[in-house]
Amino acid sequence: MATGLNTIVLDLGTTSIKAAICDDTYQINTIFSQPAPKLFIDKGHYVSDAMDYLATVEQLLDKCKKQAQSSLSLGICYQRSSFLIWNRQNGLPVTPLISWQDNRGESSCKELQAQQTLIKQLTGLTLTPYFVAPKLQTLLKQQPELLEGLISNDLYVGTLDSFLIWHWTAGKHYQTDTSMAARTLLMDLETGLWSESLCDIFNIPLQVLPEIRPSNDLDLQLKNGNVLQVSIADQSAALLASVTTDDSEVLVNLGTGGFVVRYEPEYSNCDTSKYLRTLVYQDSHKCKYYALEGTLNSIAAALKPYPFDKCQVETLAEVEDIFCLAEPSGLGAPFFCSEVGLEFSRNTDHLSKQQIASLLLEGIIFRIALILEEFNQQSEISRVYLSGGLSAIPCLQQGIALCSPVPVFKLMQKHSSLQGVAILTNNLTSTFYSESKAIPLTDKEHKLNEKYQHWKNWFNQFINNEL
Repeated sequence: MATGLNTIVLDLGTTSIKAAICDDTYQINTIFSQPAPKLFIDKGHYVSDAMDYLATVEQLLDKCKKQAQSSLSLGICYQRSSFLIWNRQNGLPVTPLISWQDNRGESSCKELQAQQTLIKQLTGLTLTPYFVAPKLQTLLKQQPELLEGLISNDLYVGTLDSFLIWHWTAGKHYQTDTSMAARTLLMDLETGLWSESLCDIFNIPLQVLPEIRPSNDLDLQLKNGNVLQVSIADQSAALLASVTTDDSEVLVNLGTGGFVVRYEPEYSNCDTSKYLRTLVYQDSHKCKYYALEGTLNSIAAALKPYPFDKCQVETLAEVEDIFCLAEPSGLGAPFFCSEVGLEFSRNTDHLSKQQIASLLLEGIIFRIALILEEFNQQSEISRVYLSGGLSAIPCLQQGIALCSPVPVFKLMQKHSSLQGVAILTNNLTSTFYSESKAIPLTDKEHKLNEKYQHWKNWFNQFINNEL
């Protein structure tokens, strides 16, 4: 088992990369951060340079090691569903790092509509370009030489964790963990293994995929002297740090995207199948932990051009007759409609930037509130916890608390994903309790509640026309 002393944890996100040193009580002390490599966007393609990613991570690791007394235990979490193909001989990428936001797999999803039910049964996920398999199928169809290279074992394909681990072990270990594999549309959620049926659907040879390993107790000796103990998806790490495995607690993690997650309830009063069923992680004893997930796509990108941080809760619902969806890269779970992006119910040319920012925040608040309502109908929830960078905005906190069916709390920890990795690295999941602060309701009669009811009517009509 790793000791808390001299533990490094990393969070490899879409917009930033963070590294931290933990003390012997698994608390994060020193944090180093750098922007993630630039994301290049062109006609729905979102890509970056994997070697830049590798170099940035190693720079942060070096900073941590300089402050440490000895070789370090290492735990890492990664952005899910980003992948690349690289050359086995020299380790150089032959494709860019293709982001989870990339939509090149849209044509693949359209061609495979008849397979949706089977895909959902096996993976717990909806057929959408968000995940790896549709993007990889499209890529291999467009560049058949890549498929030939994979089959001949000259090339490797994997998510970001596979690429980094392969480099750090000098090519000895070609692997991923269950939480990352579960977001590819190629893994059977129940067995935790690659599915021959899914690989056949997407025309991806099963034998070219990396080995699936548990998320913790890896004991991988790296060439830089560190020992990798934990490798896990970032949203899984955030959930570990934020709520207990009691299914009545819900995490709302707001960053580049928005994720509304609860551990899977033992029973449900209604159908849960339209939400994503995701594998949080599999421990070294092969015990699997599952969660239900609703998602909001690219909300930070929607807000970025506007002064959203200047908005006040008092000005929410000020524009009473315009409704909004704030997901420019497509509507997330449980709908997963890529044709729906940033939407306003009416023209906004006459509005100020401040007013548009308020409408966008309302769109985020209302989508979250709707998911929370449905979660509560499935199986009663008791608390909602807010985390992530955007959750620090008082206006967003208050808006969610006003519309939520249950009390809302702000998690005091600033780096949930890093904290979750630290907890799992030190096998402390059973004893961890996160500090939080209740979001007070200053105005229970706020007009936002009334607008939320009108928004639901508009949204139901809108989405029925789209789906």
